[in-house]
Amino acid sequence: MKVLAINGSARKNGNTDILLKTVLEELERVGIDSEIISLADKDIDSCKACFTCVGKNNCTFNKDVFHEIFNKMKEADGIILGSPVYSANISSKLQALLERASVVADMNPGIFTHKIGVSVVASRRGGALNTVDTINHFFLNHEMFVVGSTYWNMGYGKLPGDVNEDKEALENMKNLGKNMAYLLEKINN
Repeated sequence: MKVLAINGSARKNGNTDILLKTVLEELERVGIDSEIISLADKDIDSCKACFTCVGKNNCTFNKDVFHEIFNKMKEADGIILGSPVYSANISSKLQALLERASVVADMNPGIFTHKIGVSVVASRRGGALNTVDTINHFFLNHEMFVVGSTYWNMGYGKLPGDVNEDKEALENMKNLGKNMAYLLEKINN
Protein backbone atom coordinates (compact mmCIF):
# COMPACT_ATOMS: atom_id res chain seq x y z
CA MET A 1 0.00 0.00 0.00
CA LYS A 2 1.13 3.52 -0.77
CA VAL A 3 0.04 6.89 0.59
CA LEU A 4 0.90 10.19 -1.06
CA ALA A 5 0.90 13.34 1.08
CA ILE A 6 0.88 16.69 -0.71
CA ASN A 7 1.93 19.75 1.26
CA GLY A 8 0.32 22.86 -0.23
CA SER A 9 2.22 25.27 2.02
CA ALA A 10 4.60 27.95 0.75
CA ARG A 11 6.95 26.80 3.55
CA LYS A 12 8.79 23.51 3.16
CA ASN A 13 9.25 22.80 6.87
CA GLY A 14 6.41 24.72 8.46
CA ASN A 15 3.40 23.75 10.53
CA THR A 16 1.60 21.93 7.71
CA ASP A 17 4.68 19.75 7.19
CA ILE A 18 4.83 18.90 10.91
CA LEU A 19 1.18 17.83 10.93
CA LEU A 20 1.55 15.75 7.76
CA LYS A 21 4.65 13.99 9.07
CA THR A 22 2.83 13.17 12.30
CA VAL A 23 0.13 11.37 10.31
CA LEU A 24 2.70 9.60 8.11
CA GLU A 25 4.65 8.33 11.13
CA GLU A 26 1.60 6.30 12.17
CA LEU A 27 1.25 4.83 8.68
CA GLU A 28 4.92 3.94 8.48
CA ARG A 29 4.75 2.36 11.95
CA VAL A 30 2.46 -0.34 10.50
CA GLY A 31 4.43 -0.76 7.27
CA ILE A 32 2.49 1.47 4.88
CA ASP A 33 4.78 3.21 2.40
CA SER A 34 4.41 6.95 2.11
CA GLU A 35 5.80 9.90 0.23
CA ILE A 36 5.42 13.60 0.85
CA ILE A 37 5.56 16.19 -1.93
CA SER A 38 5.99 19.86 -1.09
CA LEU A 39 4.50 22.36 -3.52
CA ALA A 40 6.57 25.19 -1.98
CA ASP A 41 9.16 25.32 -4.76
CA LYS A 42 6.97 24.01 -7.58
CA ASP A 43 5.01 25.87 -10.23
CA ILE A 44 1.56 24.57 -11.13
CA ASP A 45 -0.48 26.34 -13.76
CA SER A 46 -4.21 26.69 -13.40
CA CYS A 47 -6.63 24.63 -15.49
CA LYS A 48 -7.29 25.98 -18.99
CA ALA A 49 -10.73 24.29 -19.16
CA CYS A 50 -9.88 23.03 -22.65
CA PHE A 51 -11.20 19.52 -21.92
CA THR A 52 -8.58 17.93 -24.17
CA CYS A 53 -7.91 15.54 -21.28
CA VAL A 54 -11.01 13.50 -22.22
CA GLY A 55 -9.93 9.87 -22.63
CA LYS A 56 -6.30 10.66 -21.84
CA ASN A 57 -6.27 10.17 -18.03
CA ASN A 58 -4.01 13.19 -17.59
CA CYS A 59 -3.79 16.86 -18.48
CA THR A 60 -2.51 17.54 -22.00
CA PHE A 61 -0.35 20.47 -20.87
CA ASN A 62 3.07 19.40 -19.68
CA LYS A 63 5.00 22.58 -18.82
CA ASP A 64 4.95 22.14 -15.04
CA VAL A 65 5.03 19.37 -12.41
CA PHE A 66 1.33 18.52 -12.63
CA HIS A 67 1.86 15.28 -14.62
CA GLU A 68 4.39 13.94 -12.13
CA ILE A 69 2.19 14.68 -9.12
CA PHE A 70 -1.04 13.55 -10.77
CA ASN A 71 0.50 10.22 -11.80
CA LYS A 72 1.55 9.65 -8.18
CA MET A 73 -1.98 10.52 -7.03
CA LYS A 74 -3.39 7.91 -9.44
CA GLU A 75 -0.96 5.25 -8.20
CA ALA A 76 -1.56 5.89 -4.48
CA ASP A 77 -4.06 3.96 -2.39
CA GLY A 78 -4.50 6.99 -0.17
CA ILE A 79 -3.98 10.73 -0.58
CA ILE A 80 -3.37 13.21 2.21
CA LEU A 81 -3.81 16.85 1.23
CA GLY A 82 -2.32 19.41 3.60
CA SER A 83 -2.68 23.16 3.45
CA PRO A 84 -2.23 26.20 5.59
CA VAL A 85 -5.18 28.57 5.76
CA TYR A 86 -4.88 31.44 3.27
CA SER A 87 -7.87 33.81 3.24
CA ALA A 88 -10.04 31.15 4.90
CA ASN A 89 -9.22 28.55 2.24
CA ILE A 90 -6.50 26.33 0.76
CA SER A 91 -3.29 27.72 -0.70
CA SER A 92 -3.26 28.87 -4.33
CA LYS A 93 -0.83 26.13 -5.39
CA LEU A 94 -3.00 23.42 -3.90
CA GLN A 95 -6.04 25.07 -5.49
CA ALA A 96 -4.39 24.96 -8.93
CA LEU A 97 -3.43 21.30 -8.46
CA LEU A 98 -6.92 20.31 -7.33
CA GLU A 99 -8.67 22.25 -10.09
CA ARG A 100 -6.66 20.48 -12.78
CA ALA A 101 -6.93 17.11 -11.05
CA SER A 102 -10.69 17.59 -10.74
CA VAL A 103 -11.19 18.34 -14.42
CA VAL A 104 -9.06 15.38 -15.51
CA ALA A 105 -10.91 13.09 -13.07
CA ASP A 106 -14.30 14.47 -14.15
CA MET A 107 -13.46 13.87 -17.82
CA ASN A 108 -12.07 10.39 -17.06
CA PRO A 109 -14.36 8.96 -14.36
CA GLY A 110 -13.05 6.42 -11.87
CA ILE A 111 -9.48 7.67 -11.50
CA PHE A 112 -9.86 8.28 -7.75
CA THR A 113 -12.84 6.03 -7.01
CA HIS A 114 -12.46 4.17 -3.69
CA LYS A 115 -9.13 5.74 -2.79
CA ILE A 116 -8.81 7.07 0.73
CA GLY A 117 -8.58 10.81 1.35
CA VAL A 118 -7.37 12.73 4.39
CA SER A 119 -7.34 16.48 4.91
CA VAL A 120 -4.79 18.19 7.17
CA VAL A 121 -4.87 21.92 7.88
CA ALA A 122 -2.55 24.32 9.71
CA SER A 123 -4.07 27.60 10.83
CA ARG A 124 -3.01 30.66 12.72
CA ARG A 125 -6.52 31.38 13.99
CA GLY A 126 -9.60 31.19 11.72
CA GLY A 127 -10.71 29.63 8.44
CA ALA A 128 -9.48 26.13 9.23
CA LEU A 129 -12.83 24.39 9.01
CA ASN A 130 -13.56 25.96 5.63
CA THR A 131 -10.15 24.74 4.43
CA VAL A 132 -10.86 21.19 5.64
CA ASP A 133 -14.21 21.40 3.86
CA THR A 134 -12.63 22.48 0.57
CA ILE A 135 -10.21 19.55 0.64
CA ASN A 136 -12.93 17.09 1.61
CA HIS A 137 -15.11 18.31 -1.27
CA PHE A 138 -12.36 17.23 -3.68
CA PHE A 139 -12.38 13.75 -2.13
CA LEU A 140 -16.14 13.40 -1.98
CA ASN A 141 -16.68 14.64 -5.53
CA HIS A 142 -14.41 11.87 -6.78
CA GLU A 143 -15.95 8.96 -4.87
CA MET A 144 -13.17 8.73 -2.32
CA PHE A 145 -13.53 7.58 1.29
CA VAL A 146 -12.79 10.38 3.76
CA VAL A 147 -11.09 9.54 7.05
CA GLY A 148 -11.73 11.50 10.21
CA SER A 149 -10.35 11.54 13.71
CA THR A 150 -11.42 12.57 17.20
CA TYR A 151 -11.69 16.21 16.16
CA TRP A 152 -11.26 18.27 12.99
CA ASN A 153 -7.99 17.58 11.19
CA MET A 154 -6.33 20.87 12.04
CA GLY A 155 -3.60 22.38 14.17
CA TYR A 156 -2.86 25.91 15.27
CA GLY A 157 0.34 27.92 15.12
CA LYS A 158 1.57 31.15 13.58
CA LEU A 159 5.31 30.73 13.08
CA PRO A 160 7.03 27.58 11.78
CA GLY A 161 7.11 25.02 14.57
CA ASP A 162 4.39 26.64 16.68
CA VAL A 163 2.03 23.76 15.94
CA ASN A 164 4.27 21.56 18.12
CA GLU A 165 2.70 23.36 21.08
CA ASP A 166 -0.79 22.25 20.00
CA LYS A 167 -0.67 18.89 21.76
CA GLU A 168 -4.33 18.13 21.02
CA ALA A 169 -3.68 18.58 17.30
CA LEU A 170 -0.65 16.29 17.36
CA GLU A 171 -2.62 13.56 19.16
CA ASN A 172 -5.44 14.03 16.67
CA MET A 173 -2.98 13.63 13.77
CA LYS A 174 -1.64 10.39 15.29
CA ASN A 175 -5.16 9.06 15.61
CA LEU A 176 -5.87 10.20 12.04
CA GLY A 177 -2.90 8.16 10.85
CA LYS A 178 -4.14 5.12 12.77
CA ASN A 179 -7.63 5.50 11.30
CA MET A 180 -6.24 5.83 7.79
CA ALA A 181 -4.08 2.73 8.29
CA TYR A 182 -7.10 0.79 9.58
CA LEU A 183 -9.21 1.70 6.55
CA LEU A 184 -6.38 0.99 4.11
CA GLU A 185 -5.94 -2.48 5.66
CA LYS A 186 -9.69 -3.23 5.49
CA ILE A 187 -10.04 -2.11 1.89
CA ASN A 188 -6.92 -3.83 0.62
CA ASN A 189 -7.54 -7.22 2.27
